[in-house]
Amino acid sequence: MAEAPAEPRDAGAPDFWVASGHHLVDRADHGGLVVTDEFLKAYLARPELMPPAEACPVERGLHARLLAAPRAAIPPDEIALIADADARENFGLFLAFRDHLLAHATLEAAYLALLRGGMGRIPPLFVQHLTHLVARNAFDGIRDAHVLRAAECFFRPQRVTVHEGSLLLADEEAIALHEHDRQHSPLLNMLGGPAVTELEVLKPANAGGYAARSDAHDLVFDLTDPEHGRPALARAMAIWTRHLLGFTPEFRPVEGFENARFTWFLALDAEATAIGNRLWRGEALAEEARARVLALFTFTLPDHPRILSAQRGGQGFAILAMDPDRLMRIKPQNLVAGLPLAPDQG
Repeated sequence: MAEAPAEPRDAGAPDFWVASGHHLVDRADHGGLVVTDEFLKAYLARPELMPPAEACPVERGLHARLLAAPRAAIPPDEIALIADADARENFGLFLAFRDHLLAHATLEAAYLALLRGGMGRIPPLFVQHLTHLVARNAFDGIRDAHVLRAAECFFRPQRVTVHEGSLLLADEEAIALHEHDRQHSPLLNMLGGPAVTELEVLKPANAGGYAARSDAHDLVFDLTDPEHGRPALARAMAIWTRHLLGFTPEFRPVEGFENARFTWFLALDAEATAIGNRLWRGEALAEEARARVLALFTFTLPDHPRILSAQRGGQGFAILAMDPDRLMRIKPQNLVAGLPLAPDQG
């Protein structure tokens, strides 16, 4: 089976997602990201790890030593000597994350290892940062602003609004800040309507400015745009899977399944899991569950050695949904861990 064509890339494309920290890491010859001391020091500058004025000598000394040598081995009994309980926990979590990253040749390998072995004590915030950084590498050189905006959904929860027949996705944090400002503006309150309509929707006319404002996450994504909505998300899913596994299913957005026979399915978020299980069993969906479905995709499992031989060439479907609070939280790890991979091929 022919592999899906790679997404066009441009080495001269504008920089984007600078906040991912990709300038702080190195890139190996094969394209994976490699941890640097500068990258580790950026974590030590976070307020959770920066010792306050009243910190004990052990905490201050440990922080100074790690700034000088971010890869230094720190025995657990030294962490136990930190007086403040929160600081003990924060340093322990950081060191566990650091050691996990350093145990693998690339950040991509560290990410895949987390998918195979479970997140353990790795804080969700660290996993989100890692996803953001790996995604920045996966989409390096991609110029299509709609694909990049769709890919933001891999590491940024989205608020879903239905407006004039369109499904609009707005960054949860950006819309919360906007709604906070709106509450303090009599003019915006007077205008009424959903707050998302006061933000700018990404369109071909303004797509050229995406990179410059990409770290603000303030552009709304129209999921129902026939050319730049679900198709852009399908391309983003393909790029992500290809980067991590070396192949990609051929994702295609569809309106329905038309009694097609499937051999596999992917749930792109936690809400989609229950809905997908019901569809898999051939059960009818209640209207409330049906209303939470945001997108459907079909795909073909490639004839690739990383796929279980019995599943190669099989047809599958993927489902994306929002929760009852109209939040969409894609779990990009499902695009990898949810595929029928051969043993030791995750």
